[in-house]
Amino acid sequence: MAIPGIESTSHGVNRSSVGNEHLRGESATERRGNCWVQLVLGLLCMMAISSPQYVWALFTKPLTDSLGVSLAEVQVTFSLLIVLQTFLSPWQGLLIDRFGPRLLLSAGAILTGLSWVLAAGATSIPGLYLSYGVLGGIGTGIIYVGTVCHVAQWFPDRRGLATGLVAAGYGFGAILTTFPISHVIKASDYHRALLEFGVIFGVVGLISAQGLKRPEIRPQLARSEFTQSAPSQKEVFRSFTPGEMLKTPIFWLMFLMMTMMSTSGLMVVSQMGAFTRDFGMADVLVFGFAALPLALSIDRFANGLTRPFFGWVSDHIGRENTMVIAFALEGLAMTFWLLTRTHAATFVLMSGVVFFGWGEIFSLFPSTLTDTYGSKHATSNYGLLYIAQGVGSILGGPMAALLHEATGSWIPVFEVIIAMNFATALLAQFALKPMRRRWFEADLASPTEP
Repeated sequence: MAIPGIESTSHGVNRSSVGNEHLRGESATERRGNCWVQLVLGLLCMMAISSPQYVWALFTKPLTDSLGVSLAEVQVTFSLLIVLQTFLSPWQGLLIDRFGPRLLLSAGAILTGLSWVLAAGATSIPGLYLSYGVLGGIGTGIIYVGTVCHVAQWFPDRRGLATGLVAAGYGFGAILTTFPISHVIKASDYHRALLEFGVIFGVVGLISAQGLKRPEIRPQLARSEFTQSAPSQKEVFRSFTPGEMLKTPIFWLMFLMMTMMSTSGLMVVSQMGAFTRDFGMADVLVFGFAALPLALSIDRFANGLTRPFFGWVSDHIGRENTMVIAFALEGLAMTFWLLTRTHAATFVLMSGVVFFGWGEIFSLFPSTLTDTYGSKHATSNYGLLYIAQGVGSILGGPMAALLHEATGSWIPVFEVIIAMNFATALLAQFALKPMRRRWFEADLASPTEP
């Protein structure tokens, strides 16, 4: 079906005649340079906020000992962090759309750093909740949602790759801090680690946010047809508001899928310190390193690498096809991980494969959502979908801990997570893919917006 202003090619559709309308008043070379500057700055902001989530496992044991509380009580802190990071994201998205990324992300960096500084002095579990959980959740949420949607607007034609690259900062950032934080905790205590690194995170994030700016003119929505190689990779012509999006079944299916995948990954993130100790792996040396911090470092690398990799793959073979591959990979990796839990080297290496199958949700879901509902309201729309991460934090954090306490074993927890992985892969293939195909066919048949 021919569409005015779009030239067909052997690989699909050439978006240049429509997508380049937004370049008026700015040369293509200048825009390309600005795009990559914005991506690098966003990457630095993401790296500055990754540790509150991804090194949390290093703090659970010293916190339970110091505060004299149970693991389930301490894990409420992690759930607060993720719930507030996600449940407030729709409103944070609206504020970013109104006031711009520089102001809001600067505030997010300050709150993130302050959360660790105040947590260092917390002497009670409510104090930990308010500092690490509440302030940290608000601060990291502003930066995460704002940064992902910021680069999605700057890279309309390479959205999967761009969102994957910047989301990689949320995985890669903790690589730089896992061993240093572990060393400070062992050499001194967790109070000092929180204080020193809280200051570092706040300063790095604040400086990086100063260079962020919106595109001079919002990227025009590019409309394309299906291709044989990537049947689901296109963007609708019109842009849907959050209210309109919430009335569509595709959104709620994606919300369910992201909830299940978030539960899987966040169970591992929040409980890894606990089940590694229960499996007898925590103090074992692997390749000359302690198993837990080594596994966490490998996980951060895999978690970062998977986001641009699968984002790039989805730009070529389609979003849902990529979801099937990645989600099934995590299910298989979790199964093999559980079966080899008494072999230290395999345990450490398989943890990286697990995260390689999980971290791509942070490039695939925002890309798929923006493809489906347009980029004009991308920040606010993704803020609503990102709430699924908060639901997953509850299921994967305290609920998983309660299931472990009730059964006395981590095996039932792993079994539930593995089932979620495979169920989500099936939903991507047999539910989301046909629903989005019908959605785009209806869009192609609809009158063009003026």
